[in-house]
Amino acid sequence: MALSVVMPALEMAQDTGKLLAWRKKEGEHVVKGEPLVEIETDKAVVEIEAPGDGVLAGVTAQPGAVVPVGRTIAWLVQPGESVPIDQSPIAQSPINPQSAILNPQYKISPKARRLAQERGVDLATIKGSGPGGEILASDIEATIANRSAIPQSPIVHQSAILNPQSAIRMTTAARLMAERTTQSWTTVPHFFLTREVDATALVAARERSPGVSHTDLLVALVARALKKHPRMNGGAAPVNVAIAIAVDDAVVTGVIHRADAASLADIAARRQELTGRARAGRLQPADIAGATFTISNLGMYQVDAFTAIIVPPQAGILAVGAIADRVVAVDGAPAVRPMVTLTLSCDHRVVDGARGAAFLNDIVDATREPGGQLT
Repeated sequence: MALSVVMPALEMAQDTGKLLAWRKKEGEHVVKGEPLVEIETDKAVVEIEAPGDGVLAGVTAQPGAVVPVGRTIAWLVQPGESVPIDQSPIAQSPINPQSAILNPQYKISPKARRLAQERGVDLATIKGSGPGGEILASDIEATIANRSAIPQSPIVHQSAILNPQSAIRMTTAARLMAERTTQSWTTVPHFFLTREVDATALVAARERSPGVSHTDLLVALVARALKKHPRMNGGAAPVNVAIAIAVDDAVVTGVIHRADAASLADIAARRQELTGRARAGRLQPADIAGATFTISNLGMYQVDAFTAIIVPPQAGILAVGAIADRVVAVDGAPAVRPMVTLTLSCDHRVVDGARGAAFLNDIVDATREPGGQLT
């Protein structure tokens, strides 16, 4: 039986995907689980595995094509089997059926709906350019640009004056990061909370746990704090903590699913796996999907403190600086302690200052006694 290969929905707010490369040639035999096609989404470049065994046939999308989510781009057929005649778009992707949520009045992608709500765009004035008249995010953006409703931020201004040659030199990962951070900074009302933390117990906990990094410890502690602060977790039930990973000239995020219930050893193993795949350019759909909160640690680069930009639709991101010896007051007397600066970025539409502070305070308390939190 022929298996359709469709453009997957890897993110809740995804309406299209860009096909970058086929890993198999048409007419070549494919085994289930083998890398089949490379897709670019709003967040990353991802390899999609073959959904079953068969011969790649009926390829309808070539590298560079931007394809609506759910549309058939090829088939896997058995030897001697013909490609099905009906190659009409499939309504839903098997990876994420929620990606095709329809409005009773307007056929609109989730990403376009969110953008329209944020910018106050009247959907009645939009003529959709997607399949069947579906309103896409690009339609909303075009409307916003035409009415000149959004003032430019410094980030938008700087990106607008890039010369064509510098834009061409940007890699896919760098361009995705630039677009994503610009959108977040210009649409999400950020506020920031900072704490200086004595990391003595955190350092000791790492020394007792071979193969575990400070990031692993923080993932475990933050995940457990998120369980007590559902607003900071975006209201989601599963606690899926993403970690920022530096690649060649950009940053991607890999997700540790259900981190609140994972052991420290499991978190460390998953983090190492994600880091290796990200730097090799081999992230899988499950590696980037479903994050509810992000941690960005620049301590290994000797950065003392920084503020991070939120990854929508998440409600916050924690920026972690370097652990370094500093002179601090302990019981009224000067003492040297390993200190670390934690800076929490919050989406003010979801979290107010008091709730953000309570969450950050719980993280700080957990770092003082990490052993008690992880048993």
